[in-house]
Amino acid sequence: MAKRLFAAIDLPEPTRQLIARIDPHIRGVRWIDPVQMHLTLAFFGDVADEIAHALREKLSAIEFGAFFLPVVGVGTFSAKGAPKIIWIGVGKAHPHLFQIYKRVHEAALAVGLEPELRPWHPHITIARCRDVALQSLRNFLQSNEDLDAGMIRVDAFHLYSSKLTPAGPIHTCELSVAARQQ
Repeated sequence: MAKRLFAAIDLPEPTRQLIARIDPHIRGVRWIDPVQMHLTLAFFGDVADEIAHALREKLSAIEFGAFFLPVVGVGTFSAKGAPKIIWIGVGKAHPHLFQIYKRVHEAALAVGLEPELRPWHPHITIARCRDVALQSLRNFLQSNEDLDAGMIRVDAFHLYSSKLTPAGPIHTCELSVAARQQ
């Protein structure tokens, strides 16, 4: 039996609610349920049980100290000019975030999982777009390009399984890895 797995950092509830409130209610833009909002560190895809067990062991061994991360600036990822994803950023090249990212990927490689080859652009997906012209998002993007949702304290990351359903994905926490005490 395989599970669809990913590693992520959760957002505190006040940050999720603040992000949910900026929903522009534009046709074709589906806002992510605040409960599902997270910062993906790695997407592993379908992983067999024995590899998932080994991955949990490797991830559990990762040590890191808690740190703060700014949640700022809204943008889009596009395909052929049309926006597909609306995201909120997490600052520029945060060294502690990249350290966790690197260690999560090293753990995946150690158990035989291939990492994604695309460059990593750390972000929180806040909406998905279908048949939306960039023009219809222009005002929303301009008014939120410098949005400051504050700082979040990163004191854990999690391994989630994701079950796709017609109503949207259902995420189940499979493992939590807490920061070491300073």
